[in-house]
Amino acid sequence: MAAAQGRLSDGADGMDDAKEDDLHTSGTDPLPFRAAVDALRAARLRPQVEVEATRAPQRLAPYAYALEAAVVDGEEDLADGRLVLLHDPAGHDAWRGTFRLVTLVRAELEPEMAADPLLPDVCWSWLTGALTARGLAFGEPSGTVTRASSHYFGGLSERPSASQIEIRASWTPREGLGGVPDTGGHLASWCDLLAQIAGLPPAGPGDASVVTLPQRRGPQSR
Repeated sequence: MAAAQGRLSDGADGMDDAKEDDLHTSGTDPLPFRAAVDALRAARLRPQVEVEATRAPQRLAPYAYALEAAVVDGEEDLADGRLVLLHDPAGHDAWRGTFRLVTLVRAELEPEMAADPLLPDVCWSWLTGALTARGLAFGEPSGTVTRASSHYFGGLSERPSASQIEIRASWTPREGLGGVPDTGGHLASWCDLLAQIAGLPPAGPGDASVVTLPQRRGPQSR
């Protein structure tokens, strides 16, 4: 994979830059949601994947928390993405649960990889494989894999052609004790997907190189 163009904070999906008060749960949020978010913050992740909280969409569910990430090699971004945790205490028929994870992942492609007709199927299998490899229970997966190519003409004709892969997906993490899913495990598997689409080798079990997601500050009451 080649470098991804820009970070998702450039306004992709119509989401503005985060405000500090949007990045944390409050004492009035449901306990299962707060526990799920705490597990995201405590997750141990690969150091090549830089993750931080960002503003969550406000109209997809009563409660939402979002992270954005980039796979970084020196000064180069190899892939980037956004992961959103949604929670509806009343449940949702389409989710078949009270939680839902929604993601956007993208990376640029090398020309020979972009030409592979099986690429979309392979990328989707990376997503589901990353979840099953960590033994995570999930259901109702859905999404799209889009491959796009750009060719430049006229005053831009000196630029080389470029191709990009984009995965948009969602799935329901199965709830455990107290109605809380293993969101830390799902975040780790999502980072595995980011690393794979960026062309990094897989991290072994118990890899000492993983680090805990940094926190900007503690939760704030609204």
